[in-house]
Amino acid sequence: MNNPFLTEYVKQHLRECQLKQLSILEEVDRICRKHQIDYWLDGGSLLGAVRHGGFIPWDDDIDIAMTLEGLKQFTHIAPQELREGLFLQTPENDPSHKEPIVKIRDLNSLYIESGDNMQAPYEKGLYIDIFPFIDYPSIPKSWVKKLTKGISTSYSILHKAHYYSLRAFAEFFWFGAKYGIYRTIWGLLYVFCAKDTYMSNILVNNGYGIMHRKDSVFPLKPILFEGKEFPAPQNPDSYLKDLYKNYMEIPPEDKRKIHAIYVHPELINHGNNKQTHT
Repeated sequence: MNNPFLTEYVKQHLRECQLKQLSILEEVDRICRKHQIDYWLDGGSLLGAVRHGGFIPWDDDIDIAMTLEGLKQFTHIAPQELREGLFLQTPENDPSHKEPIVKIRDLNSLYIESGDNMQAPYEKGLYIDIFPFIDYPSIPKSWVKKLTKGISTSYSILHKAHYYSLRAFAEFFWFGAKYGIYRTIWGLLYVFCAKDTYMSNILVNNGYGIMHRKDSVFPLKPILFEGKEFPAPQNPDSYLKDLYKNYMEIPPEDKRKIHAIYVHPELINHGNNKQTHT
């Protein structure tokens, strides 16, 4: 983000955004407790809980994870359970939203990131991300990195907006073939290798080849985040080292990135918000 005015504007509204995201997390927590669905703080949210006791001071999102089975249960229940003004966003119920990530959006807000397509009509309110975790085969980490990077990169290119050109035509076939080959290899490994030790994000979300030992995740235990207890991995130290290596080191100021390029935490006109989706 190069506009200093917008940069300062987003910084001034950062805490307001964080508190609204925290209220979304509390609603997800309520539903998961009611229906006994396991979830846990993931990524920067877990790092913030361990290192800062809450949000990373310059962070403007919340990440949580569920098993794929748990997420299927949650997405079935949540549309009927979420309080008014929150929207469960998936590629199925908001088709112009292409990310393979489930989000809970606040409809009475506006949150714009650099990758947002302003011509697409998907909801763009403040959100929390829910990442689906699956079992991973017990194979060398170098294999996992190679395969997940190839699969996630190919998926991303195949699902971005394409324009008619020779390059786009070549990309479609090259990355389509690469995606198919790598998925086939992964499928064979998944069938013939043990899957009782590791788990991680679904392949298209895991370009870095991260794997977590299941015994570092389960059984879940509570951790303080912004003065409230939320579920976290059993061994946060091991989990965060998988993600960030030396996670307690504070990055230099020029690396402390806010994702939003524009944010409006509270819209004035409530009547214009979409409350129902098909």
